[in-house]
Amino acid sequence: MWVPEPELPLLDIFVTTADPVLEPPIITINTVLSLLSLDYPTNKLACYVSDDGCSPITFYALVQASIFAKIWIPFCKKYNVQVRAPFRYFSDEDTANNSDLPEFKQDWLRMKEEYEQLSSKVQNAAQNSIPLVGEFAAFSKTQLRNHPTIIKVIWENNEGVSNVVPHLIYISREKRPQHSHHYKAGAMNVLTRVSALMTNAPFMLNVDCDMYVSNPKVVLHALCILLDSKGEKEVAFAQCPQRFYDALKDDPFGNQLVALPLYIGGGFAGLQGIIYAGTNCFHRRKVIYGVSPDHGIQSRNKDHCLTNETLSEKVIIQKFGASKVLGESTAHTLEGKTFTPNDNHCKSLDLEAASEVASCEYEYCTAWGKQVGWIYGSTSEDVLTGLKFHTKGWRSELCTTDPIAFRGCTPQDNIGQMSQHKRWASGLLDIFLSKHCPIFGTLFGELQLRECFAYIWITNWALRSIPEICYALLPAYCIITNSSFLPNKEPGLWIPATLFVLYNISTLTEQLKSGLSIKTWWNNQRMGRITTMNSCFFGLLTILLKHLRISEAVFEITKKEQPSSSEGSDENVGRAIQERKVWDSFIYNMQINGAHFPICSFL
Repeated sequence: MWVPEPELPLLDIFVTTADPVLEPPIITINTVLSLLSLDYPTNKLACYVSDDGCSPITFYALVQASIFAKIWIPFCKKYNVQVRAPFRYFSDEDTANNSDLPEFKQDWLRMKEEYEQLSSKVQNAAQNSIPLVGEFAAFSKTQLRNHPTIIKVIWENNEGVSNVVPHLIYISREKRPQHSHHYKAGAMNVLTRVSALMTNAPFMLNVDCDMYVSNPKVVLHALCILLDSKGEKEVAFAQCPQRFYDALKDDPFGNQLVALPLYIGGGFAGLQGIIYAGTNCFHRRKVIYGVSPDHGIQSRNKDHCLTNETLSEKVIIQKFGASKVLGESTAHTLEGKTFTPNDNHCKSLDLEAASEVASCEYEYCTAWGKQVGWIYGSTSEDVLTGLKFHTKGWRSELCTTDPIAFRGCTPQDNIGQMSQHKRWASGLLDIFLSKHCPIFGTLFGELQLRECFAYIWITNWALRSIPEICYALLPAYCIITNSSFLPNKEPGLWIPATLFVLYNISTLTEQLKSGLSIKTWWNNQRMGRITTMNSCFFGLLTILLKHLRISEAVFEITKKEQPSSSEGSDENVGRAIQERKVWDSFIYNMQINGAHFPICSFL
């Protein structure tokens, strides 16, 4: 479909970071710079960065990035740069020869020098303390889990023109020890409320701090789905697949997830839609606010109906909180009045109202986290929130582009890999054992039966550890007791043997069709067994202890690592050194950390 540029809708972009050590600010600002330079009118973009680490270093890095963006955005659009994260763009020396224009080489060298200065400033600030004076004074009396709300409008596009830096806002929500902050889901809800007061775009894009844009036209691709006549009525969100940069040869940790989104994601897309992956996703604001696709029709669930009673001030206050400004903004969204092509200004003057909706007490006695916004109750808040949308009857679509829309980084060591899978396994199982179980979504909601089966399969991921551990223990047990668990002469034995062979042929075919090697398939099979019998098992124990009220599941942040500077000078040598270090780390951790062995190894 074609929409004139003046009529393109506003888009609010959410970037989340939580720890300046595990998620270095230099990675965050590269993601932000790639988002600010999207091929989309900049006066229709607003970028909100949530810093749950309340770090002056992150704020300083964003301030410096906003200055660099004033020359980076025109450079990208003048020369039609494809990869707009500077650290990736300048890591390839061949990009200096990508244009025949005589001034390109000179501009390229100048931009590279400017970026190196930016990177040096950010890294020096991370190593040395920043004087907490002036605009940094708000950070002077803060602690990680005990600080007031800090909202800073770093850059505001007051002129409303389409060729300058978009709005850039820094947000660190209030945290107090006695109040639960609900991890990433809580941060996303704060971003939703603050953005509603400032720009109130009808569409929102959320990305993790390491997921830079590798296709600058991705917004246009996503809007083709969301603004389509059918999609407008049925599609809640458009999910872009995750891809990763600097993949190790043959994927020794099995964490590149190349075939999984192609086949499993494609299977979900053929049902009621793909699951929400927590990043690289375009949302409708009204869906986040709890509206159903049939809000104008009486449905099985009366909460789905949008009536004058639903839009009354009393109901809005009960659901969305006591802020009058947020109530007005919410009413406009629910009435479909957020599509305002000429209202492109960021309303930054009322920071007091924004601080109010970002406070830790604002959500009390409201529907936030229950019926509105990102749903609380699991460390896999992304899957839980997507399940809530599907239960209301919405569909979702897979947004695949060429080249791929986003790229990020994965853990470069086995401990980070195991920790990430443990969090996924525990969070998904927590969903299945809660009131949000997909079975209830089918019985009492609008979740389609086959989509329900798909959700059951993915949320029971942790339970796979029990049969896998049993099968792993059986051979060792039989060796010790000089017995056998398989019949010596039994025709029925060919049934499981055939299934085993067919399964492996199927997975091998998927890997080969995805352009991967046989060794990659083998590494994925090997790590699949290790991950299931370790990460999934400990994820299962985590949820068991949670439901016994012995301990609580926590959100574990995955460490993000930026590639070393050696890659720019000699990519092959740098990659070889990196792979050698990673493999040595893998062997070392296997030797000293018994928790990362399959349990049968203890026998």
